[in-house]
Amino acid sequence: MGVTKEQVESSLTSKLSPSHLVVVDTSGGCGAKFTVEIVSEQFEGKRLLERHRMVNGALVEEMKDIHALSITKALTPDQWKKQQEQEAEKSQATT
Repeated sequence: MGVTKEQVESSLTSKLSPSHLVVVDTSGGCGAKFTVEIVSEQFEGKRLLERHRMVNGALVEEMKDIHALSITKALTPDQWKKQQEQEAEKSQATT
């Protein structure tokens, strides 16, 4: 059997203590393909590749059964806040 969304969330939460986490099972429910959006203070001072390695490292057991993992965002809290502010400004400009 594949990995569940809850297992991925649990592992990432316990190992990276994210302030924001979105996990989506894009495999149609079989648990073989996920997208992850994560914000963690542990990413401070780390390059994007290091952040992705941290996410993959946190999911080392789950990755044995996951076929594809797409990390769409791996941000620090400051980066997340700036991104949210920019998106809010864009939406206000279009209304």
